[in-house]
Amino acid sequence: MKRTISTDDAPAAVGAYSQATTNGDLLITAGQLPLTTDGELLDDESVADQTRQCMENVEAILESEGLSIDDLLKTTVFLDDIDDFDEFNEAYSEFFDEDPPARSAVGAGAVPKGAAVEIEAIATTT
Repeated sequence: MKRTISTDDAPAAVGAYSQATTNGDLLITAGQLPLTTDGELLDDESVADQTRQCMENVEAILESEGLSIDDLLKTTVFLDDIDDFDEFNEAYSEFFDEDPPARSAVGAGAVPKGAAVEIEAIATTT
């Protein structure tokens, strides 16, 4: 059975979507932009700082369900410019000591709200 997830520790959904959903086995986040919990978009910050904020948002959603970054199975990353991959990857790697999840990175050409990066994630809840 599907259950929606919402936490005040990550930016509120600003449209017809949930921060995340779960069926009890998997937790799937919506794409996380570099937004603070106050709704400030960090679009003027570096790709590295935007990546860190996206990952902190994913982490907050996971933690609201008693999960951690270690429970991630897969992430999908959308980059405004694929040439930012190295800077993104360096910041992203800071979140994983070992055994990072599977990942896809896509040069999207445009990310919502003019951000440089958006990250969505799938985690196991079992």
